[in-house]
Amino acid sequence: MTTATADEFETHRPRLFGLAYRMLGSAEEAEDTVQDAYLRFSGADRARIEHPAAWLAKVVTNLCLTRLTSARARREQYVGPWLPEPVITSDGTLGPLESAEQRDAVSMAMLVLLERLTPTERAVYVLREAFAYGHREIAEVLDLTEANCRQLYRRAVQRVGEARSRFEPAPERQEELVASFVAAARDGDLARLEKLLAADVVWSSDGGGKVSSARRPVEGREKVSRFLVGVVERFMEGVRFTTAEINGEPAVAAWAGDTLLGVVALELSDGLVVHARAVVNPDKLGFAGRQLAGAQKAP
Repeated sequence: MTTATADEFETHRPRLFGLAYRMLGSAEEAEDTVQDAYLRFSGADRARIEHPAAWLAKVVTNLCLTRLTSARARREQYVGPWLPEPVITSDGTLGPLESAEQRDAVSMAMLVLLERLTPTERAVYVLREAFAYGHREIAEVLDLTEANCRQLYRRAVQRVGEARSRFEPAPERQEELVASFVAAARDGDLARLEKLLAADVVWSSDGGGKVSSARRPVEGREKVSRFLVGVVERFMEGVRFTTAEINGEPAVAAWAGDTLLGVVALELSDGLVVHARAVVNPDKLGFAGRQLAGAQKAP
């Protein structure tokens, strides 16, 4: 591959990563998929590639479809709740997230919902919703008819459900809520913690059977607050906490020295935590750990 060709591919890499991540829910697999696409691009006859962006999108989408087929079988045997790999989004890794709709599209909640779809339905939905592809373009990517793509899209929308209505506080208020949440949990202040949680709050933990975590969601304000205080008392001594924007949502990162122990994405509505999603499976923390470490070292 010439330097010019490599440079051209790099201009497409961010978009391709965003596509692969939304398809797979895994940052590590998304990186591998984009690298596979790079190798195919480097070995292709450039004279036959009229539109590199479209060609690469098709390659990445089809690579993801292959990966999703095997991933579905693995996830059926997954220990406890499955959550996507966390990605720091404040640096634009998944593209601009300027609106609530854009943030919601990469939220952990949405990526979990996308697990309901077949691989092809997911491809149609992601290309349409996240990248504004027309049905004719999607048909070309997937080698399907335009009518079939429209049908798959309608089915995907029905299975995912209508967009959730979320009333998020202003960014500065979000920071206050997260800081209060961390302080209340760290101090074991049940009364203060309960004031920050919605009555029907849910706590989901993804440990993947690799570390100790709740294998079923914890539901309800009192149960979640007591569970969280118990976790802090048992496992969090000497742990420091930082905040970040993860998958478009405010989040807390827990550290032991320079090792990322886990991240908790907080879904907020009306100034309260309605769902906390904790990823503590060490196999899922590598990408976010590298992002956070790089941000801490940046001037």
